[in-house]
Amino acid sequence: MSDFPRWKYALVVIVLLFGILYALPNAFTPQPAVQISGNRGAAVDAALKSKVESLLAAAKVPASSVELDEKGTRLLARFGSVDAQAKASDALRTDLGDSYTVALNLASTVPPWLRAINANSMPLGLDLQGGVHFLMEVDQNAVIDAQETRYADDIRALLRDKNISYDAVNRNARGKGVSVVLRSEADRQQAATVIGADYPDLVVNDGANTGNRFILNATVKPDKLRELAQSTITQNVTTLRQRVNALGVSEPLIQQQGANQIIVELAGVQDTAEAKKIIGATATLEYRAGLYTPQQAVDAARSGSVPPDAKLYYGRDGRPYLLSKKVIAKGDELTSAISGRDQQNGTPNVSVTLNSAGARKMQEFTNDNVGKPMAVLYITRTVETKTVDGKEVKTPKITEEVINYANISSPFGRQFSTNGLPSDAEASELALLLRGGSLAAPVDIVGESVIGPSLGADNIDKGFKAVMLGLGLVLVAAAIYYKLFGLVADIALFFNLVLLVAVMSLIGVTLTMPGIAGIVLTLGMAIDANVLICERIREELRNGSSPLAAIRTGYDKAWATILDANVTHLLAALGLMTMGSGPIKGFGVTLFIGILTSMFTSVTVTHAITALIHGGRKLKTLSV
Repeated sequence: MSDFPRWKYALVVIVLLFGILYALPNAFTPQPAVQISGNRGAAVDAALKSKVESLLAAAKVPASSVELDEKGTRLLARFGSVDAQAKASDALRTDLGDSYTVALNLASTVPPWLRAINANSMPLGLDLQGGVHFLMEVDQNAVIDAQETRYADDIRALLRDKNISYDAVNRNARGKGVSVVLRSEADRQQAATVIGADYPDLVVNDGANTGNRFILNATVKPDKLRELAQSTITQNVTTLRQRVNALGVSEPLIQQQGANQIIVELAGVQDTAEAKKIIGATATLEYRAGLYTPQQAVDAARSGSVPPDAKLYYGRDGRPYLLSKKVIAKGDELTSAISGRDQQNGTPNVSVTLNSAGARKMQEFTNDNVGKPMAVLYITRTVETKTVDGKEVKTPKITEEVINYANISSPFGRQFSTNGLPSDAEASELALLLRGGSLAAPVDIVGESVIGPSLGADNIDKGFKAVMLGLGLVLVAAAIYYKLFGLVADIALFFNLVLLVAVMSLIGVTLTMPGIAGIVLTLGMAIDANVLICERIREELRNGSSPLAAIRTGYDKAWATILDANVTHLLAALGLMTMGSGPIKGFGVTLFIGILTSMFTSVTVTHAITALIHGGRKLKTLSV
């Protein structure tokens, strides 16, 4: 047909080649693999690769390949079966010890030339790939405790700065705020004025007088507590996402549920124990003053007699430290941490930036303590599950470790550096802990479930059969009812599936069971446009138009109706994408992309094929 321009033929060819090229990686099945990464600076290099190969050979589970990634941070051993993968994981975990994290994974088998043009297979969701699902609950009591303790410390500092005499500043029962004991009515009135001015989120009221003790109560406003609870869970979601991303788990789902819960789904992670090591050991940081001499710390550790103003902690090398009970600043007051090297002596370091509240407290402390030590305390919280009388009992376990201990060389506040780290890897690890290891409040795992890889494979098989069955029925029905034009529509429908998979792969849409349902629905809806075109052509033939004129008019008149119908479908899909979450959003994304690809294939691709078949021929009738 002369009215179909050549540039449209070129466009169709280019788009279809693009679809084939970017859909092709999904034909390559991922391979079972074991991923080895170093903990706290442990080297991942050629020597480790040789050690892993020898350990696998000794365990009689040789890998098909052992690869070191380009950044030199992870080692990937590939295996031919899931059984070999599990045996290799057990052997490596035992022999490598705590210096390395050994995790099960699925390695891509897409050829390098496809990956070079960013052509990768679609990541699979939890229901297709298998993995673990955790329900985590934020400890809201800890949020209130931390905030009220912080207010108590700030009020003490404020009263000292304003030279207001007081006897004590103590926390009341949880949620009841802070109690300030002053020496006179004048002091109480002055304290109420300055506290109210500096801390507008506190409600300040006079308490009952007892003799010469004048009480002032400061409680946190309910609106502030609600805002704090929401900001805390939002920060924890962000922090957990950063930690999981930094540890290399692909396509994690981390989102808030309800007022104080977080859902974490790690697709492809097949070992719940390893998954708990990744997210279960939630962490926070504290900066504390170092007290007493190293020998006094050793004596305190040996005798068990700790000074009343200090608390005994240990470093990763087992060395004891006596640190102040008072916290200078916490990890939730940190805004950034970047590893690098000290410009003066070239040693690895980490540059840290605090927010305004943390900067003020750090400035005040360092001004008064130049030359004295300060420590960075890394605190992890896990939940141990034990069976008592046939019931599971969950007990929080807190581990506290000094990860850095150094003298303050000069006063600092918002920005400062931790110098003298042993290696660049150690500096990078510390920066990761500082950036992603700090949670605004502790979280506990209150529920967990596992979807095994065999169940995921079964879901994939059923989903594939559903797509093929739906596609096959539509192809047969169209070919029988519309004959040659039905076959043309079938070809376009096949390429619609190819284009849909290609676009989803290119933009990294995670394929789930709802996504497969969206694909099946898209295939069923895509044929509607061809039904409209074929019926229009039939109508034109009945009205006496020539075959070529009927084809031309059929496509022209059907286009407006097709556009109207698909715009309404697009609006519905857009609503699912923007307002939905989880499976609903995945269904909406697949439907949105499928509608766009079907509009192209159903109209432009079929028109091009029809033009090639009938163009330049004298036709008496059409096979429609």
